[in-house]
Amino acid sequence: MAGSGARVLLIGRRALVALGLPLLTADYDLWLHTDDIERLNVALAALGLSPSCTPQAARVQGRYVLENDEHIDVLVARAMHTVDGERVGFEELWQRRRGLRFDDQTTIAVPAIADLILTKRCGGRERDLADLRMLELLQQEGE
Repeated sequence: MAGSGARVLLIGRRALVALGLPLLTADYDLWLHTDDIERLNVALAALGLSPSCTPQAARVQGRYVLENDEHIDVLVARAMHTVDGERVGFEELWQRRRGLRFDDQTTIAVPAIADLILTKRCGGRERDLADLRMLELLQQEGE
């Protein structure tokens, strides 16, 4: 994905796993800059991943799915809001992102921990609350 030039952040539980937290999850969640849908789709087509809709439809819906034997939820909204109404914008998170080294050729872009906390506050599900507690502990350790 990095070689595609697409601005994409790994979010959700897979981001927490990448940070070393002991969680289970079956899918991937990405937040993609709305201008980069085509770039990501081309890059991941080489892995056999197919989009669930056209880039134009994804922009209208604010999300789409890439899948084969993997399931990748792709958020393409410019911003989302926490359950208490705080705006969380892609551009701001992109500017503060962290690069996690996966191997010699691969770096994964994830939001800063404070920003991952914001993204988790957008869900409001029970598991998001548990994830929030772990992220807050991780944030305290880093301070």
